[in-house]
Amino acid sequence: MATAPHEPFDRVRRRTRRDRAMARFGAHGFLTQHIADELLARLDLVERHFSRALVIGATDARIAGTLAAKGMTIVSMDAGFVAAKAAGGVQADEDRLPFADGSFDLLVSANTLDSVNDLPGALLLARRVLKPDGLFLAGFIGAGSLPRLRAAMLEADLADARGVAPRIHPLVDVRSAGDLLGRAGFVLPVADGETLDVRYGGLDGLLADLRFGALGSVLAGTPAPLSRLQAIAAHAAFASQADPDGRVSETFALVYLIGWAPDESQPKPARRGSATASLAATLKPKQ
Repeated sequence: MATAPHEPFDRVRRRTRRDRAMARFGAHGFLTQHIADELLARLDLVERHFSRALVIGATDARIAGTLAAKGMTIVSMDAGFVAAKAAGGVQADEDRLPFADGSFDLLVSANTLDSVNDLPGALLLARRVLKPDGLFLAGFIGAGSLPRLRAAMLEADLADARGVAPRIHPLVDVRSAGDLLGRAGFVLPVADGETLDVRYGGLDGLLADLRFGALGSVLAGTPAPLSRLQAIAAHAAFASQADPDGRVSETFALVYLIGWAPDESQPKPARRGSATASLAATLKPKQ
């Protein structure tokens, strides 16, 4: 389905670029692979059995493979046709999930939620497709990422009379992501972050990781490619931020989300005013 006029991301471009990334993802998809490993590590801390899992983001097969090895039935999903087909899964967007309510007891999303048009709606649908007491795990690139690239793109645009253009899409910070998780109806929500610094010998290396890691901008109405003059300015601006050894340290701020679909069996906070001991008395120094 085409992008609606009010949507920030181009759905067709997103699918196309995820498909393009598949050819070289193994060499450039380290960030998604890192997020996948982190999500699996968090899942290992959960002491319960899951039987049917939805894995969103099929460019990297490690999550689906690991969960299948644990005896789970796996349904893979990706916005890109090539990735979905390679995983034997379903092509769909996260804010248009084609599954019935209560279809899964586990949902894992690896590095896709940063470019979803309706993120609150996507989280609401994620909660709905989970069974009661089902677990949601997600990780994605958040606000604060790519400061050196942003500075280089600004310098590139200032080198051209056409003015500054939106070349990197806006990202969600940890606090906002946690708020959205709670608003979507998840209980016991947890949002935390992690910062990774990756060192590059030049701008081309970073751009290759973004392009073939399926992380490039998919903003609707993306501006024209950099002119030769702009490209020279961008490379020079990126190189000017190098450390003494000549390499540039770029930052990726990652967001991780954990939440549970509501269920009567889950622990609940005590009723307000039901305490039997005074906090002031508890904190009072002993004589």
